[in-house]
Amino acid sequence: MITTAPTRALVASLVEDAVTAPSMHNAQPWRFVHRTAADTDTVELYGDPLREMPRADPDRRALHLGCGAALFGLRVAAAHRGLGAEVRLLPAPEDPWHLADVRLYGATGADEDLAELRPALAERHTSRFPFSEERVPAEILDGLRAAAILEGCRLVVPGDWHAEAVMGLVHASALFEAADTSVRAELARWTRTAATGEDPGTEGIPSYALGPRQYDVTSPVRDFDPPRRVLERASARFEKDPQIALLGTVRDAPREWLMAGQALHRVLLRATLDGLATSLMSQPLEWPELRPLARDPLSTTGFVQMVLRVGYGPRGRATPRRPVSEVLAFA
Repeated sequence: MITTAPTRALVASLVEDAVTAPSMHNAQPWRFVHRTAADTDTVELYGDPLREMPRADPDRRALHLGCGAALFGLRVAAAHRGLGAEVRLLPAPEDPWHLADVRLYGATGADEDLAELRPALAERHTSRFPFSEERVPAEILDGLRAAAILEGCRLVVPGDWHAEAVMGLVHASALFEAADTSVRAELARWTRTAATGEDPGTEGIPSYALGPRQYDVTSPVRDFDPPRRVLERASARFEKDPQIALLGTVRDAPREWLMAGQALHRVLLRATLDGLATSLMSQPLEWPELRPLARDPLSTTGFVQMVLRVGYGPRGRATPRRPVSEVLAFA
């Protein structure tokens, strides 16, 4: 137990690390409340209803994944500062937006394995650029699988036929998206084009992070600007055989989504320290018609929560984050 209550500055620094987490369209759908009672210091994590996506994420699965990733970042930040973090998921069943409580406790509880991931918080960025054809060594993939297991999830590296099937779903989802005006409008809301007079914002996907356009239909990267509003984007060919991995859970409910978000961030941070570039391929998981097809029928993983692309190439640039003052309150 902490003998001296964490200062507001310390709590703010923990949250500043936490919000480097990835989230769907960089919507940053989280809120934190630091609450002190008696000898207990707790950081409460809430989803932000103003940042949900009713069309692409009607059940808020992706919102939970993003908040779970931020929760893991908070755990890493606490460990780096010599603090333990005891997590309780879904602590208030009557409030579906109250996603987790994190009790901070004394220096002897710090997790060194988590602390070593802290440098990757600032280095990890989604890369929408082409990767090389160099294959990721088996021992690195094994390390990513182990990272997922530590958070109660499974990371599956698909074989050739399964990888080809998943890429087919990625391309099918792009066609679904192109035909749905409501999905395109929601996507446009979170895309920054750097147009004259446009508010650059502290959220969403900025134009510099869109990556190049594709020469053909083999790109594994979502095009956030199909209307071609960003005129200066270059074109490029992406890797012929993208290396992908599927993050999954046995069940498919809010608790598992939060677990998957933590596993996702742990895998991404581990990959960053291993010198890999990464991006997320959520498109086929946003369509009820396609999501079940992403699963390998021979796998014990019941539900795919995210498709990851890994490889060697540019890591991308940091996307903006809202200031801590907007996402953290003290009670």
